[in-house]
Amino acid sequence: MNIQPFRVSIPQGAIDELRERLNHARWPNELPDVGWQYGVPSHYVRRLVEYWRTGYDWRIWEAKLNAYPQFTTEIDGQKIHFLHVRSAEPDALPLIVTHGWPGSIFEFFKVIDLLSNPRANGGDPRNAFHLVIPTLPGFGFSGPTHEPGWNPDRIAKAWIKLMHGLGYERYGAVGNDWGSIISPQIARFDKEHVVGIHVTQIFLAPSGPDDLVDPTPEEITAMEGLEWFKKNMSAYDTVQSQQPQSLAYALSDSPLGLLAWFCLIYREGEGIDDDFVLTNASLYWFTETIASAIRIYYEANHMEKSAAEPEPITTPIALAMFHDDSRAFRRLAERVYTNIAQWTVYDSGGHYGAHQVPELWLSDVQKFFRPMR
Repeated sequence: MNIQPFRVSIPQGAIDELRERLNHARWPNELPDVGWQYGVPSHYVRRLVEYWRTGYDWRIWEAKLNAYPQFTTEIDGQKIHFLHVRSAEPDALPLIVTHGWPGSIFEFFKVIDLLSNPRANGGDPRNAFHLVIPTLPGFGFSGPTHEPGWNPDRIAKAWIKLMHGLGYERYGAVGNDWGSIISPQIARFDKEHVVGIHVTQIFLAPSGPDDLVDPTPEEITAMEGLEWFKKNMSAYDTVQSQQPQSLAYALSDSPLGLLAWFCLIYREGEGIDDDFVLTNASLYWFTETIASAIRIYYEANHMEKSAAEPEPITTPIALAMFHDDSRAFRRLAERVYTNIAQWTVYDSGGHYGAHQVPELWLSDVQKFFRPMR
């Protein structure tokens, strides 16, 4: 592969223009005292916008990003941006770590040093990892995409080419959100080289009552959570799966609209700090990739389905299920994954475990991969 060093430098004019747009934001009217019932409430977005205008500093996060080795390459005709943080420990295990939407590589900033250099952080050097953290095609500094078809399977195959191109023949796959869908597919397509899969979600739901006969209390709780999510939180999934381009006009033209749409996921009171929200929103805004990023939903929902049942995945897998994501069904997972080596349910944390509860996430990853070294 032709790999080129990369450094982020957003023009000051783009930062100034963002603030100017926020200064002249046009706000929708709102019913009184309805909370989140009709969608993201304005008091939450107004507070974020005020900080985005007057206090938030993109340059801080740009510098944090530039502190890590970054590169770009081309795989299957698509530009791919990635961090490549090699550990000083000679026996470190390579990991490819994949983010989701509306996240980014910033999801993992609190754990990069802990994973790659445990010795310097009071940890066991035998837990060290070489890290490859790519930006999804169409997202951020990998975007935009220029042709249809960048679905999770195609991304998984691109990640395999990336790892082999970097010289890694034996490695693990870690993911959150879309990364939890892509990482198992990496193992499916490259099972001879992938030693383990660590995810924070397993997106398998009952297709009918026969799927979960005599459900356990845990399964009932998961079904209730899944039903609540469908009724209250799935608007973005439906629109982006069916009409991503129609939505993209508003999100590409208005940083207010982009931020409010992200706040469907970055919900108030769920342990997501303002800098994390605004750094991700800024990244999508400055790179003008919201249109291509949301296309992943359309691509995933329009993949060709094989008539044959896919072979089970035999690579060892671990699920770290944090509190706000308690919607996985082990009984269903065991039909797809024949080697569930670790299944841990936490009573804290949320959809961004590596950011919200980094110590728990880190210990879960280290514990899972320890026997595979």
